[in-house]
Amino acid sequence: MKKLLAPLLLATVAGALWLSHAADAPATKPLRILLVAGGCCHDYAAQTQILKTGIESRIHATVDVAYNPDTTTEATFEIYQSADWAKDFDVILHDECSANVTDAAYVKRILDTHRNGKPAVNIHCAMHCYRWGNFKEPVKLGDDNAGWYEMIGVQSTGHGPKEPIDISFTADHPITQGMEKWTTGNEELYNNVQIFPGAKALASGTQLQPVKGKKNQAAQEPVKAEAVVAWTNEYGPAKTRIFSTTLGHFNETVEDARYLDFVTRGLLWATGNLQDDGTPVPALAK
Repeated sequence: MKKLLAPLLLATVAGALWLSHAADAPATKPLRILLVAGGCCHDYAAQTQILKTGIESRIHATVDVAYNPDTTTEATFEIYQSADWAKDFDVILHDECSANVTDAAYVKRILDTHRNGKPAVNIHCAMHCYRWGNFKEPVKLGDDNAGWYEMIGVQSTGHGPKEPIDISFTADHPITQGMEKWTTGNEELYNNVQIFPGAKALASGTQLQPVKGKKNQAAQEPVKAEAVVAWTNEYGPAKTRIFSTTLGHFNETVEDARYLDFVTRGLLWATGNLQDDGTPVPALAK
């Protein structure tokens, strides 16, 4: 009997040790992220790789890229043609610049996915996509041309010159924990036509914008412009978590460690994987 008990005891101890080590091991299932990028005015070929590498180096995540090299404002994405286009992903990272895509059915497929609970993070020119009608005026909730703005949480229609922006964090939120003021290189400060009720501002930006004077006229003092540059939103009946930042025009901004930290935290928060102190849940931490 003793000869039988000894191997059994050893097996039990070994099993307990294996379970202990398994509990400490990283999650075997990383966060699945779909990055959609392409369209007008930006170096998306480089920025998709900067974002993918930056995010995957910070958390346990897999970033799949849907990239369209079309450099016009009419870039569309094959993945959006299916009604269940987002089924394999935990969160969508919108980085497209498709201002003149006005196919209502196409846009509805994107929005229905988020309205039904799929989280999203929107960066830079994603704020200026899928717009039609009199979009330069404040849209009304429920209007035909309000859908994209309702998902984002802020209506923006344009930006100022490419000049540095002073960033300050304006809310006590897990995404902003421990983040300090910083100044970008040359960037675009997007305007805020309106902020919708479900949105909560997290960061503001101020920019000194040069004033163009007439010929032979004395130089004028630059104008100080200010706008919200990052916020959260709750979208639709599911109160889907949405995080957005208007920053990210130049590669210099996108590859800044502070920017990558910010976007990564947005992804974690949107999926319910960001702790109150701004760190990932243990299963996704590196």
